Amino acid sequence: MFLAMNRFQIARGFEDGFEKIWRERESFLSEVPGFVSFALLKGETTQEQTLYASHSQWANRQAFEAWTESDHFRRAHAQTSAPKGTYLGHPNLELFESVLD
Repeated sequence: MFLAMNRFQIARGFEDGFEKIWRERESFLSEVPGFVSFALLKGETTQEQTLYASHSQWANRQAFEAWTESDHFRRAHAQTSAPKGTYLGHPNLELFESVLD
């Protein structure tokens, strides 16, 4: 198993719009070999931000890397972007390989 997680720091007041973009976008993930599952998780809220994490599970690292180089990836990431001021910094990509299943 391989896990790819992007952590997003979203400015307070922009949460609904951020979630709407994710609900309405086409990810094309179900068409990609090796894709297992996806979730968007909402974390703690502070005075400045709300933390989110996109969480995709893959059969292995090679399947994830093939996705990032695919036309499906380009199409998914070319869709509607969030309004200026939504993100407090760049997303933080974290990658994990399974040690125990």
